Formats: sequence, C-alpha cells, structure tokens
Amino acid sequence: MTTRQTQDAYIAAAVRTPVGKAPRGMFKTVRPDDMLAHVLKAALDRCPGLDPAAIDDVIAGCAMPEAEQGMNVARIALLLAGLPNNVPGMTVNRFCASGLQAVALAADRIRLGNADIIIASGTESMSMVPMTGNKMSLDPAIFEHDENVGIAYGMGITGEKVAQRWQVSREAQDEFAVTSHARALKAIEAGEFKDEIAPYKVEEHRPDIASHEVRSVSAIRDTDEGPRPGTSEEVLSKLKPVFAANGSVTAGNSSQMSDGAGAVVVASEAALKRFNLTPIARFLGYSVAGVPPEIMGIGPVKAIPKVLQQVGLKQDDLEWIELNEAFAAQSLAVINELGLDRAKVNPLGGAIALGHPLGATGAIRVATLMHGLRRHQQKYGMVTMCVGTGMGVAGVFEAL
Repeated sequence: MTTRQTQDAYIAAAVRTPVGKAPRGMFKTVRPDDMLAHVLKAALDRCPGLDPAAIDDVIAGCAMPEAEQGMNVARIALLLAGLPNNVPGMTVNRFCASGLQAVALAADRIRLGNADIIIASGTESMSMVPMTGNKMSLDPAIFEHDENVGIAYGMGITGEKVAQRWQVSREAQDEFAVTSHARALKAIEAGEFKDEIAPYKVEEHRPDIASHEVRSVSAIRDTDEGPRPGTSEEVLSKLKPVFAANGSVTAGNSSQMSDGAGAVVVASEAALKRFNLTPIARFLGYSVAGVPPEIMGIGPVKAIPKVLQQVGLKQDDLEWIELNEAFAAQSLAVINELGLDRAKVNPLGGAIALGHPLGATGAIRVATLMHGLRRHQQKYGMVTMCVGTGMGVAGVFEAL
C-alpha cells in the first residue's frame, strides 16, 4: 500500500462581490448562479498565469440549494463563467458555514495530494430564496420527542436562549451592533474592502410610461450595502424584540439578510510554481463541532479550541478573528466564554453591519481575512461561525 505524504495548501487569490441587502437591495434581480460565475471569473483574473483547464474542481457552498440556486449551482456557475467543460463542480451545504467548508474541503484534497488547484466558493441570494427555502418541510418526528425540538427552533429563538443562558443584556447587544456598524463604515471610508471586492455591473429593465418602451438601466456596484450611518444605541433601543415577547434580540442586533458570493483559489506548492502564482496565505487547519441545537450560537466555543490544538497555536497567537455575527447575543457569549480580545474580533465590522448571505459568508469572510492580514502585516487569522441545528466551525490561516 502506498502512503501519501501530506503537503501544504495555499491561498492564491480571494475575492468577493459587495454584499447587498435582501430582499429589496442592489442584487434583488441578480441570480445567485450569476453572482457565483462573476467571482469565479474574478478569481481567475487574479491568477493570470493559471490555465483554467488545470482546475481540478470547483466547490461552492450554498445554504438553501434550491430554485435559482438549486441543482448543482457550482457546476452551472463554472460553465456560465466560461471555464472548460473538463472542470467539474460540486455544491456543499453546511448551512452558514458552507463557504468556509468549501475552502476546507479544497484544502484537504490538496494537502492529501489528490488535487493541485481548486476554487472554493459560496453563493446565496436571500432575495430569491428565503431562509428555510421556498418549501419548509420538517420531519414530524422532530416534534414527537422533546430532545429533538431544538432542530426546529428558528435562529432568533436560539439567539434568545443564548442571551439568557450567558446573561447577555439587551444593552450589551445594542452596543455591540453599534460598534459593528461604526467599524464597517470606517473601513469602507478607508478603502479597506477595495482589494477584495470585484465590482458587479447590475443591469435592470424598467418600463418608461411616457415612451411606452422598456429601458435598460445599469450601475456598477462596488460597496457593501448594509452598514447604516447614524446607527446608535438610542436608535437601536427603540426597536422591539422580534422573536420573543420579552426578549432582547431585535432586527438591529441581528445579522442582515443578504445577497452575495465569494471565491478562493486554493493551490499546492507545485501548482504555484507551475503557474507562477504568488500565495497570499497558507491554510493551516479547520474544525467542526456539535452543540445542542437550541443554543447553536455557542458553536464556536467548541470549534475554536479544537482547531487551535490541531494547528499548534494558542488563542493569543491569533491577530485577526472573523467571527460571524449571526446575533450580537451569540457573538458576545462566544467572546466572553473564550476571553477573546474584542479589538481582534471583526475589526472591520461583522454581519450585523455587513450582512450574512448564508452559504456565501464563509468564502466572503476568508477574502476579508486574507486581504486584511496582508494589509496590516499580521500573521495568523481565523474565520469562525455558529451553524444552524447546533454546530460551530473554525478555520485558521497564515498570511504570507
């Protein structure tokens, strides 16, 4: 039996669309397969020496893979992007972690020597495919046993349960949300996202009543739509809880429904040399862990120590942490439970301000981390998030 030697997996490029607000934002008429095709082409543009025919696979994360983003959206999008027919594609679903899971799967295949170039990606249109999909159909057995009811909990209820159990106050949640918006707005003004965003030309057809014609209107979109100027604790304090009558989780301290896509080129050292590619980071490790579904937001508390032990790093070694802000309540619970440095967590804002296009978020946050680490000359970074039905994931990267 031949034993394969493991090798390193490198990030050669990472790119994303700007993130639009759902369901009436800038990407409301843009299909998720088109968004994915766009970032696949943009990722290849950043690797000018790469022969597209040499790509071993395209892996795309999608949390609600149905309707416009159904079938095998990875394969459909890569063909729409003009990649050769010999390039295969696979769609994966780990709910909110789908985009990061795609990166981890690509890295694993490369580290085992089974591939040299894979584009890992994610796409989600919450404007076209709502959360839980167009037809939610839960197994009746879930409601027959108390221990399974957590599977059916809406995400907001799990946020409430985490807030109660970890004693996260409404005031703390609103303060966290204000910080997210403030950091995001400051980052946009400073051009922090410029390198990672591939501008998207949105074209719409609108009727002109006066001329009785349909006119084509186009606009270049290059800025995240979610961050709101003027967000303050006073403004957020006036919002009513949306998931529990006496709760603390509101629309203002929760992640936004969003549309977007991201793509990450993962390569072996041999591929880097063959195609004259310059790596921007090295993939170090990835972990996934399970927690009770009713407190799914606490998932990173289990996943983070697990991946740090795997890669031989301490928590203090991390200089940048992209912790997906599903809710301020769960973000604060994770931060407080693990003693994370607030200054290192989401320094450019998080999903409360920037949005959360479900299956795309992992790939999008990897793009933010890759460019952020290099720009600020930092070494180790992490992308981590909670996942519906009770999971947490974490991926660690080393900037080069």
